Amino acid sequence: MADNLKIVRMIADYQFGKGAGIALFPNTCTFIYSKNGKIRQILDGGRRIATLKADSGLLTLSVEGARRLQKVFPFPKHRVVVLNEVSQFIADGKSVFAKHVVAVDEKIRANDEVLVVNEGDELLATGKALLSAFEMLELKRGVAVKTRQGSE
Repeated sequence: MADNLKIVRMIADYQFGKGAGIALFPNTCTFIYSKNGKIRQILDGGRRIATLKADSGLLTLSVEGARRLQKVFPFPKHRVVVLNEVSQFIADGKSVFAKHVVAVDEKIRANDEVLVVNEGDELLATGKALLSAFEMLELKRGVAVKTRQGSE
């Protein structure tokens, strides 16, 4: 159990930056395993924090996991900022279009796990970036972030 916690914390630090592992996964975490004994989901207090993807070995975040990262990393790290007018659509789980992106962490690359926030840094969703930070700001059409889970 302690080894599993160490593993997922190291993955989080690699994927999101130093300090993410401790922020996401306190000592109270529990695990759900696949049939072959691999870690699949990490829970805390019965709530899913993240899922460990079998194909890449990286984490996908739940809204709870995104909230924890948002508290630890200052704005705009790991964030895609959208217009306030589309906040409700994104919170309902709809995809983020490039034309609605107003700011973005310049280090975001395609396929990164990102937090989607409005202009007031309120968490709307978590998802997978389909474009790089530069492309999100330059392109005026197409999906920028495939939303995994909306905050509503």
